[in-house]
Amino acid sequence: MSIVEGGISGAQIVESEPVVSDVVIIGAGFAGIGAAIRLQQRGIRDIVILERGQRPGGTWRDNTYPGAACDIPSRLYSYSFAPNPDWSRTYSGSSEILGYIDAMVADHDLDKLIRYGSNVTGLTFEEEYGRWRIEVSDGTRYARTVVVASGPLSTPGFPDIPGIADFAGKKIHSAAWDHDYDFTGKRVAVIGTGASAVQIIPEIVKKAQAVSVYQRTPGWVLPRLDRPVADRTQDLYRKVPLTQKLARKAWFYGHESVALAVVWDTPLTRLVSWISKAHLRQQVSDPWMRRQLTPDFRPGCKRLLMSSDYYPALQKDNCTLVTWPIAKIVDNGIRTVEGIEHQADCIVFATGFEVSKQGSPIPIFGRDGRELAAEWKKGAYAYKSYAVSGYPNLYLTFGPNSGPGHNSALVYMEEQIEAIALTIDTILQRDLQLLDVRRDVQDWLNDDLQRRLTKTTWNSGCKSWYLTDDGFNATMFPGFATQFAQQMRSVDLTADFTAVAARWPVVAGK
Repeated sequence: MSIVEGGISGAQIVESEPVVSDVVIIGAGFAGIGAAIRLQQRGIRDIVILERGQRPGGTWRDNTYPGAACDIPSRLYSYSFAPNPDWSRTYSGSSEILGYIDAMVADHDLDKLIRYGSNVTGLTFEEEYGRWRIEVSDGTRYARTVVVASGPLSTPGFPDIPGIADFAGKKIHSAAWDHDYDFTGKRVAVIGTGASAVQIIPEIVKKAQAVSVYQRTPGWVLPRLDRPVADRTQDLYRKVPLTQKLARKAWFYGHESVALAVVWDTPLTRLVSWISKAHLRQQVSDPWMRRQLTPDFRPGCKRLLMSSDYYPALQKDNCTLVTWPIAKIVDNGIRTVEGIEHQADCIVFATGFEVSKQGSPIPIFGRDGRELAAEWKKGAYAYKSYAVSGYPNLYLTFGPNSGPGHNSALVYMEEQIEAIALTIDTILQRDLQLLDVRRDVQDWLNDDLQRRLTKTTWNSGCKSWYLTDDGFNATMFPGFATQFAQQMRSVDLTADFTAVAARWPVVAGK
């Protein structure tokens, strides 16, 4: 870390200087809560968490559709520094995951740090003061460092289909579920057959008069072997915490081995294909429907789906699989390209989120007036997924190229949080005005990253939310979770960053 003398003299500071927090975290989901915990454990107390909602939870607060659950085992979909011995099932539902987040907030007394109803609308770095100006719905705040923990799954994505605004019936997105709407006796159209759709459809067919499922591309579906966790197992985890740690390790390395099947094209890729096709043959007897549900791309190119009740739901008497492309949405339903209009009382958009296309989650302006959204217009990039050159003292959780295709997002997020906590601690301990990534280091790392991505399954030709429209992969990490962890643990604040020392007293407090 090269130290550059900078800053302004103490004489320029006047008593009217605004209060500057040490850390502002944007978002009170998994990432924001985890970051706050680890920062506190490093002794950093001057933290403010800005949350646009009225309670913590992020994705799991917003996604409450019927059947919502995680497709990663609960033991692995949790932080190692906040173990939970009380998971009730192998794969927990959304309400139990939300309860886990609430427990972390309570256990670490984080509620006093969270400012609910605070929607951040912009960030600007004031280099002369070494601080970020944060525009919030209820005013302006300042912080020496900022953690953007708003997450990639926060902006619902709607398909580019003509006529969406013309539909006269009920429209529901999976990420904004209307629990007051009664599906009983309704004609329901479900657009999408991805991870949320395979959970929603089995629940809707139980109530609706008719369900039409509009499939653009079938996915690889593997059986979801969900089981209740026995009381004696929970007791063991409580009394002997090491057993829970070992169980988490076992799940981790089990999922780690899946990378050999879905990240690269290997003989194990054919094994996943065989298992998925065997699952399809076991559950679907009709040859025509099996053909419609068989993908024409490699397993892993799009997200693998985990479900044991999706195929049976499609074969219910009140369910129809529609594979003709949608031409447009009309006032009373959906018209497909062959000219048939399918009437519907309600359209469910199980179409996921804008991830590769959303640019920066909020307007962010760095050094010399640069704008992150403009720099990311053709695809996002960062230094080791968590910091961007030209935007000092600003850190991202689940940033560019930190997506796993085979393991738990929480494993990756935890490693990012550790790097963020180390970097922020360094800024505060050394009283730095700014700590900025070297652009040449960032560019070299990203060139290498994109070169490695060309050899992965994700870049093998299918269309997925991992890629931008022109094929740039700003989402996934091309390797094992252990390699991602090594990347984050090898962050070099001396060689890869430039630091500017502060020359004025810091105004702290909230």
